[in-house]
Amino acid sequence: MRILPAIAVLALGGAAAGWWITAPAPLPATTFEGLTGDVLRGETVFTAAGCASCHMAPEAEGDAELMLAGGQRFASPYGTFIAPNISPSPQGIGGWSVADLGNALMRGVSPEGAHYYPALPYASYAKMQPQDVADIHAYMQTLPPSDAASLPHEIAFPFNIRRSLGVWKALYLTEGWVIDGDLTPEEIRGREIVEALAHCGECHTPRTALGGMDTARWLAGAPNPSGEGRIPGITPAQLTWSTGEIATYLTSGFTPEYDSAGGHMAHVVENMAKLPQSDRQAVAAYLKKVPAVE
Repeated sequence: MRILPAIAVLALGGAAAGWWITAPAPLPATTFEGLTGDVLRGETVFTAAGCASCHMAPEAEGDAELMLAGGQRFASPYGTFIAPNISPSPQGIGGWSVADLGNALMRGVSPEGAHYYPALPYASYAKMQPQDVADIHAYMQTLPPSDAASLPHEIAFPFNIRRSLGVWKALYLTEGWVIDGDLTPEEIRGREIVEALAHCGECHTPRTALGGMDTARWLAGAPNPSGEGRIPGITPAQLTWSTGEIATYLTSGFTPEYDSAGGHMAHVVENMAKLPQSDRQAVAAYLKKVPAVE
């Protein structure tokens, strides 16, 4: 009978270890101390990150795209995610501190201490700099508020168990760059945009069985999460355009063959076109450094 207490102790120990491993892990409290946000630079970070593309109201156009009321639906193999209101209102992030925003973007942790789903691309935003967060926070406070309520995601069991996301984060949430080594300042800036701010890998990189980005096939193309079609690869094996042609596409939306960007990529081009020309050239230079994956 002595074995029963031992089994109970082991079970309790395993449960405690699992609870600890899956706990949300916010950034250190000192991460954003002493930082002052710059609104103009924050607008650039916000645009590169494509925040409005996902968080504007469905069918919003023009200036209305900056009212981040949420409501767009994003289908996936795990259920449908509905973008929340992130406008500076009580229904959005009006009461959030810079640290609150930083923990959401870089750690996927809510102000209440719960896991966010990685539909918010924090696996990419984890590579942001704290100053980026301070700047984007300052800019977002200048945007129009919306009183629209955020709608719950439509996620079925077992994916609705948020605590399990702690395991996912342990596997896939990292601050390390995918492309490292001897890079020029231009290529480093391109990496910052592609890997972190614009989170290009979230759509263009294949996923593992657990839904994390398979960085061994970085930017090699992937099935569309909605189940409709495929997102093309953009490594040098598939994207054979020159750096000038890539920069032109990110400015105009037209390919060298005179096709045009469609779907969500049209929003990406719209955002990229608002960045300095040097940033689009930096993205093109970075893409030429990515290993070719057939």
